[in-house]
Amino acid sequence: MSSDRTVHGLRILGLSVLSAVPALALAQQAGTAPGALPLVVAQNAGGTSYSVPIQTLLFFTALSFLPAVLLMMTGFTRIVIVLGLMRQAMGTQAAPPNQVVIGLSLFLTFFVMGPTFDKVYQEAYQPYSAGQIPFEQAVVRAEAPMREFMLKQTRQSDVQLFAKLAKLPADVKGEDVPLKVLVPAFVTSELKSAFQIGFLIFIPFLIIDMVVASVLMSLGMMMLSPVLVALPFKLMLFVLADGWNLLLGSLAASFAT
Repeated sequence: MSSDRTVHGLRILGLSVLSAVPALALAQQAGTAPGALPLVVAQNAGGTSYSVPIQTLLFFTALSFLPAVLLMMTGFTRIVIVLGLMRQAMGTQAAPPNQVVIGLSLFLTFFVMGPTFDKVYQEAYQPYSAGQIPFEQAVVRAEAPMREFMLKQTRQSDVQLFAKLAKLPADVKGEDVPLKVLVPAFVTSELKSAFQIGFLIFIPFLIIDMVVASVLMSLGMMMLSPVLVALPFKLMLFVLADGWNLLLGSLAASFAT
């Protein structure tokens, strides 16, 4: 009985080995098949053309840098800080909510950056998609409009500060500094501009808080919160002065200089 089982087991093992041989042969042929996906499609004097999988990989890699580009190279930083300071000055803790503030900041950023994005699309993306220029030249062309926008919004003192930290010549101009110097200088200028606008927004609401607090103290209402009493007056002032129109219009106009 045991010998029959042994013979039967050897037969099964032999069949398994024989069935695996064709699979190994096919795998070896597939590993050396000439139809494997190439990394580079063509390489000539005009540039290097990569295959579709490599282009897809590069595309998704570039998408991972999109939040950094949105925060550091556009007007999003100034807009979202000003809207946040406005909400804090009014004393409304969650109105408008964060989702509304971020969404409004994004769409206002796209509105402000519209002319710059149009230049990038026309001068860089369209020629590249038509095969007229290589990818490296498209990146250089796309950089020029973004650099022009950032230079208009960057203070010369901030450029000189980061140029000094980068050990660049003292007489270097903003047009000649690399992006590693221009981007932090631009962000610093945006923070300064946002806080200056926020200071101007705080003044009228601070006056209302002081007046309400003085009235409550004169009436002996020490236990009543001045912030709670001043909130409806702040909302009324903001609505009567058409605050959203003034705020968003001033923010958009601040990028035109």
